[in-house]
Amino acid sequence: QVQLVESGGGLVQPGGSLRLSCVASGFTFRGYGMSWYRQAPGKERELVAAITSVGGVTNYADSVKGRFTISRDNTWNTVYLQMNSLKPEDTAVYYCNVRILQNYWGQGTQVTVSS
Repeated sequence: QVQLVESGGGLVQPGGSLRLSCVASGFTFRGYGMSWYRQAPGKERELVAAITSVGGVTNYADSVKGRFTISRDNTWNTVYLQMNSLKPEDTAVYYCNVRILQNYWGQGTQVTVSS
């Protein structure tokens, strides 16, 4: 079965950096685009970044452009989200996503940006 396991979240000061990882299993990873979403308290889940199956095309939410970078390693079935210049408004639970006829989600990893 499809499994997505995120890691790398934590507490960071404004202006700091974090790198999230998502290890995927149960499907042919290199054949699918991958995405990161986030959900802040009281808000809807929103798309943060996405990457195509071979990593040639990426797209980002306007709020993170120039600060976040999505990448993938098809050898290790892993997708990453490098987050730089973090702001308090980036505080949220971050989820890894793949759509294979339906949406699959990881358990999420908490990112808190606070001084």
